[in-house]
Amino acid sequence: MKKLPIGIQTFSKIIERNFAYVDKTEIALRLIEKESYYFLSRPRRFGKSLFLDTLKDIFEGKKHLFEGLYIYDKWDWEDKYPVLRISLGSGGGKTKDELNRHLKWYLEDVEDDLNIKCPKDIPANECFKFLVKKAYEQTGKKVVILIDEYDKPILDNITNKKVATIMRDEMKSFYSVIKDSDSYIQFVFITGVSKFSKMNLFSGLNNLEDITLNADYGSICGYTHHDLLTVFAEHLQGADMEKVKSWYNGYNYFGDKVYNPFDILLFISNRFEFRNYWWSTGNPSFLIDMLKTGEYYIPDIEHFEATDEIMDSFDVDKIELVALLWQTGYLTIKEKNATVFGMKYQLITPNKEVQTSLNSLFISYLTEQTGSKLRFQENLYNMLASADLDGLEKALFSLFASIPYNNFTNSRLPEYEGSYASVVYAYIASLGLEIIPEDITNLGKMDLTVKLPDGKIYIIEFKLSEKATGNALRQIKEKRYYEKYQNQGDIYLVGIEFSRVERNIVGFEWEARC
Repeated sequence: MKKLPIGIQTFSKIIERNFAYVDKTEIALRLIEKESYYFLSRPRRFGKSLFLDTLKDIFEGKKHLFEGLYIYDKWDWEDKYPVLRISLGSGGGKTKDELNRHLKWYLEDVEDDLNIKCPKDIPANECFKFLVKKAYEQTGKKVVILIDEYDKPILDNITNKKVATIMRDEMKSFYSVIKDSDSYIQFVFITGVSKFSKMNLFSGLNNLEDITLNADYGSICGYTHHDLLTVFAEHLQGADMEKVKSWYNGYNYFGDKVYNPFDILLFISNRFEFRNYWWSTGNPSFLIDMLKTGEYYIPDIEHFEATDEIMDSFDVDKIELVALLWQTGYLTIKEKNATVFGMKYQLITPNKEVQTSLNSLFISYLTEQTGSKLRFQENLYNMLASADLDGLEKALFSLFASIPYNNFTNSRLPEYEGSYASVVYAYIASLGLEIIPEDITNLGKMDLTVKLPDGKIYIIEFKLSEKATGNALRQIKEKRYYEKYQNQGDIYLVGIEFSRVERNIVGFEWEARC
């Protein structure tokens, strides 16, 4: 059985030391043969660095590493190219001078690879340009440029607009070398997490092809379910593959849906324990900072309809929260539809891992509850699973009663219905249950539908009122929302009324239709 390549980003190490490898060389060959300039955005730990290292070994003609892989007998291994591979994974500091020093450090690795030294005391962008030209002159071959984590110096400072702007402007000057050196360049591949505006970061590089949502390259990074059933078949013997799919699969780039490799490798290594492996390695505190800058209705964030403009509109001067959530892997595309106004994308959380973790983060933002969060989650799940609606009322009342008073005074939480609905939604979504906000029927929209694995269905309507009126439950019955799910399971109609003054439930009515 081959070893698991946990955290290994070096292609030669994977091949030479008998680690499991999912063959991406067919995609690599298609890209190489077009001799173009490419850009790819994928979330962290998706295999971008490994793919770049694979490209590097191909261009450097290391044929022995590719025996048995798709590209082995389809590429001219004598046709070698000088490769400038630059990884900005360590960021760039917080000032112009610090960034320049970091870039010079990154370029030192390139100098060693090419056996070319830049003149002393020249800026990083000039050193970059010097290396490209000298590599071409010394070998007589055009240069391959591979840039990994191109956006790291900016993203590290994204919550500080002043510093992020400095990083962006300096990186723009650095990347302008690619445009200015076009006559010396054979191939360019740039990867990162975010999709910064080409205008603001790659000005003039008009031939940079964004393949992020190109179906031909949908599985360029990540593992498909077929990969799990073949490459990792031995490793996954005895695993509940349907549960694996619901927990970790679901990232959609219009090819086969993919898994984050880090999740799968850690899942196998930990003997099939279902945990939030990928989520736990990140630091999504920037999401809380962004949420605090505006009033967000949480169900809308997780079931958002976005245009191409929103999907691509990411820059220091204009950061769309939903675009950032998509690019960082907290949301993925459920489907796309062509409209008279252009393409429209429906976004959702990709899988159970992200759904539960992201909504747990939303709970922290909405309620500031930490130590008591698990107790409320367990209580709510038990009440829903057992259809104890009286217990559910008590659990929700206790939950809202425990929200710190200053959480109300420092925000607009008590002012509108959506805030209360957001808290309930986030808690139920954090349980990993199937939820549908603003569930559409022929007579209107239900605020929230919750489906349990055993067939129980909860139809929930929220209202703001200073006293119990029964209007929430009445609306469900008058609009006959339940008809959509008749004969699909036991249905429970739940009307919940909140008070701005009490900041809690003042009316809770329910009715079973079993």
